Amino acid sequence: MAASRTPRQLSIRPRRVKPIPRPPRRQSIHSTTVVAVRHRSQVAVAGDGQVSIGPTIVKAGARKVRKLYQDRVVAGFAGTAADAFTLFARFEAKLEEHRGNLSRAAVELAKDWRTDRVLRRLEALLAVADQEHSFIISGTGDVIEPDDGLIGIGSGGSYALAAARALVAHSDLDAKAIATEAMRVAASICVYTNDHVTVEVL
Repeated sequence: MAASRTPRQLSIRPRRVKPIPRPPRRQSIHSTTVVAVRHRSQVAVAGDGQVSIGPTIVKAGARKVRKLYQDRVVAGFAGTAADAFTLFARFEAKLEEHRGNLSRAAVELAKDWRTDRVLRRLEALLAVADQEHSFIISGTGDVIEPDDGLIGIGSGGSYALAAARALVAHSDLDAKAIATEAMRVAASICVYTNDHVTVEVL
């Protein structure tokens, strides 16, 4: 009877795989903070002026709030400046298309922002308001209308929002003054926010 043959073991050397080079890391660009206040039949949207690249402040007087559609809508952005200008232009086109209907324009912008190949890469948040509604619009398709008419977005948005809520409840200030003071509180806490405040009022 023939002796059984031991199966031959093959030595397989693992191939070295070259690591895929990573693209250069994009420096984080901060352009914040924005607060919107609806109080006593007045609407105010305020934004600070600081733009930072990494740890460096490159601009102190940026304008992050502007009026749109015959000065009937106010919009503010938190994000990169180039992205914001693109979104402002697209949002204003939606307002024109829907004859100033803020709700329709906000929903349509959110749809485009989420599905368009170019727009969905934009990193920003928008706070928009007219005489009747206030919305936060994001690139994930969210269109959020806060119950109390107060909005805070950007790196200092939470601080500004908290200050605005306290001032609405415990002061006699109007919407413009509340928005301004809320921004000053945020600027005293958030390193990416300064006290160069721009306010637009409806």
